[in-house]
Amino acid sequence: MSQTPNPFLRGYWNLRIVRTLSICYEDGSPHVWRAIHASQEHFSDEELVSSSCIVCNDFAVVSNGPDPVSAEVLAECDAGEGISGAGVIGAVVYAIHGDDFDGRPVHIGDTYSAEAAREVVQRLGFETGYYSRCWEISSAHISQETAQYLASLADLATPEAFLFIAFRVPYSPAIGIKLISTPWTDQNLEHAEGITAEQLRQEHWNKGMPDDLANILELAGQADVRILILDADAPVLLGLPLAEP
Repeated sequence: MSQTPNPFLRGYWNLRIVRTLSICYEDGSPHVWRAIHASQEHFSDEELVSSSCIVCNDFAVVSNGPDPVSAEVLAECDAGEGISGAGVIGAVVYAIHGDDFDGRPVHIGDTYSAEAAREVVQRLGFETGYYSRCWEISSAHISQETAQYLASLADLATPEAFLFIAFRVPYSPAIGIKLISTPWTDQNLEHAEGITAEQLRQEHWNKGMPDDLANILELAGQADVRILILDADAPVLLGLPLAEP
């Protein structure tokens, strides 16, 4: 699998919502952010706001809740490093986290309700069926020999093991490709086809597919592209290499 940035990728990946607490101290120290302890995750936002809490390095524990804090939880607080005293929960914030194109975690933003956070995730998530997976890019990304190879696949039967179908665009020199069983990740391909992404790439190599086309299809498949059009009149895709002259 390629480790270089994928120019077909859009948005953030692995979006997730994390409920966090904004906690202030009576002595005026800067606010801190903590997750609620697992034993108190069932507390509603209303029950958490304005509650007193024990602030530990990785979590906070409400100390004046409807039920007394168990000895086991108190022992976790005592055993933890970086205990920073007692505070008051000022707000419950739903943080939205994700991964950037290179896999680095990113804090995208904060909302003040679970519903608002879910709406943001839906808008950013580009879920299948809710956004276009069609791309039109310049045929300058493939060599003339590769263009002829692709045209022959469009005129004949594309091998089923390739997991794509090449087709001609009527009244145009452009060539289209419909990718099958995307995204081409190990998890999805193993579920849909019983193969890994590396096995699919090897199948392309074994059948003599030109490297420039194989590279483009690998990136597009990883990014869940379903329809790819290669046209001389289309713009080049920034970050995708051009074919060697």
